[in-house]
Amino acid sequence: MKVLAIDTSNHPMSVALVEDDQLLATTTLNMVRNHSIYLMPTIDRLCQLVKWQPSDLDRVVVAQGPGSYTGIRIAATTAKVLADTLNIDLVGVSSLEVVAYNVLPTTTAIIVPFFDARRGNVFAGAYQWQDGQLKNQIADQHLAMKDLLAQLAKIDQPVIMVGHVTKKIADQFEELPANVTLAPRAYGIPSTYQLALAGEKRPAVKEIDPFVPHYLRITEAEANWQKLHPGVTRKNYVREV
Repeated sequence: MKVLAIDTSNHPMSVALVEDDQLLATTTLNMVRNHSIYLMPTIDRLCQLVKWQPSDLDRVVVAQGPGSYTGIRIAATTAKVLADTLNIDLVGVSSLEVVAYNVLPTTTAIIVPFFDARRGNVFAGAYQWQDGQLKNQIADQHLAMKDLLAQLAKIDQPVIMVGHVTKKIADQFEELPANVTLAPRAYGIPSTYQLALAGEKRPAVKEIDPFVPHYLRITEAEANWQKLHPGVTRKNYVREV
C-alpha cells in the first residue's frame, strides 16, 4: 500500500510517503507558518524523489486535529481533495495521538501529548501502550493547563507529558506533580511516518465530504458572537471544510 501522510496541525509541517510500512521519503519544516504555500509543493517534490505519480497513491492519512484552526483545515482540505480527485482512501488520526507515538512502547507510563491552545489552555489527551498497541485512555480535550495538571496528579501511575512548552504556559511547568515528567522537546515534533503506520491499520472513511477536522473548541469570532446573542444556537461554520 502506498500512503501519503500529512500533518500541519501546529507550527511544524510534516509530510511522508510510505509503502508497505517502509518510509521512502519525508520532510518536516519547523520554521514556517504558511503551510498553504509549502504543503503541495512539498508533496510534489517527495513524489518526484520516489518516482511516484499521484495515481500511484492508495491512501492519504491526515492528522485530523486538534490544533491550529488554520493548520488542520489546510491538511484536511488537501487530504479530502486528493482522496476525492484520485479516488483513494481517506483516513484521519488524532493529531495528539501522532505525537504520543514518539514515546516508545517500552514504557508502561501514561503518555499525555499536549498543544498550547492559548490563554492558559491546552489540547491534551492520554494514551498508553498495551500489548504493542497505543490505546486512548482519556479522550482528547480542550481545558485549562492547571486543570490538566490537577487531573494528572490524581493518576496513580507515572505520566509522561509530550509537547512544546511555550512561554505562555512555561510557568505552570515549574512545579509538576510528583508522578509527572516532561519529555524532551524533540518528542513533541510529529512523525508522519508514525501517522502513516497508524492510518494503514484503520478503516477509511465511508464518505469523504462529511470528513471534518476535530477542533474541540469554537473560534474566537464565534465566542464573541455567542456573547452578543446569549441563548441563540448557531451552526458552527468552522466545521465546513
